[in-house]
Amino acid sequence: MSDLFRNIQEQVKRHQPTIVLPEGTDERILEAAANLAKDEVVKPILVGNVADIQARASELNIDLGSVEIIDPKSYGAFDDMVHAFVERRKGKETEETAREKLVDVNYFGTMLVYTGVADGLVSGAAHSTGDTVRPALQIIKTQPGIKRTSGVFIMVKEDQKLVFADCAINIAPTAEELAEIAVATAETAKVFDIDPKVAMLSFSTKGSAVSPETEKVAEATKLAQEARPDLVIDGEFQFDAAFVPAVAQKKAPESPLKGEANVFVFPSLESGNIGYKIAQRLGGYEAIGPILQGLNQPVNDLSRGCNASDVYKLSLITALQAINQKGDNN
Repeated sequence: MSDLFRNIQEQVKRHQPTIVLPEGTDERILEAAANLAKDEVVKPILVGNVADIQARASELNIDLGSVEIIDPKSYGAFDDMVHAFVERRKGKETEETAREKLVDVNYFGTMLVYTGVADGLVSGAAHSTGDTVRPALQIIKTQPGIKRTSGVFIMVKEDQKLVFADCAINIAPTAEELAEIAVATAETAKVFDIDPKVAMLSFSTKGSAVSPETEKVAEATKLAQEARPDLVIDGEFQFDAAFVPAVAQKKAPESPLKGEANVFVFPSLESGNIGYKIAQRLGGYEAIGPILQGLNQPVNDLSRGCNASDVYKLSLITALQAINQKGDNN
């Protein structure tokens, strides 16, 4: 385990938040839940039929120990959950449709977070991103002032930590949305002890090319700077001008970044997704995420190609987000 995760593990262990893992019969989820409980860092909750989950764990020789399992169909507070869901959806659901939806493990798990039974949720090992994110947007919703959630990756290589956004959610963000993503990503960076220096990326540096695409990033930079003058945010930048001091000195000598950016906001999902995978596969960085940001309570999405270690790590990250959000609300 990297130093980053050892540090996260130490922080989380002091609080031991409860994280719900809705995909209770998945081998990777079972292994991670057992390890989280054994290491006493997170209190996992598995969702599903108790007998089915226990049988699957036994078949895989996984000792779930004291891991809590909740079956939506026999949950004692299900009626209360239905009423809370109908109220939260404000006329978009009836009691009948609520009962149908809440037997879905992701909707049920998200409601466990919303009602305070759990502090966060990790799903996606066997579900699409939409299946994981949709209940969160409908129930937990975004924080005040944030219109959209976005997805970031923490890129780790030895002692270097970088943050890439948005690499998971928003296909073609507007200037206003890019500005919002930049501010949210800076706040996420702080959670991981990164002092954010935010570069708004493009194929142009400070007007070296002019097009609707570059103007959008320049406008996003201006909006982000106006919204949060306390943060170091600059653009538009080509990656080398943001990351290499010698190039920055030539292309943008007046910038406060000085080629030392550690948070990179990509102009589109296309570029962000390509960028993080190049850094991961060619640059040798470990890509941690996607970490969803901007929600009132943490919900995170696994890749369906994940392994048990990925589930364990994302559970730690979700727990850390929960601790930080509670600290912000105190």
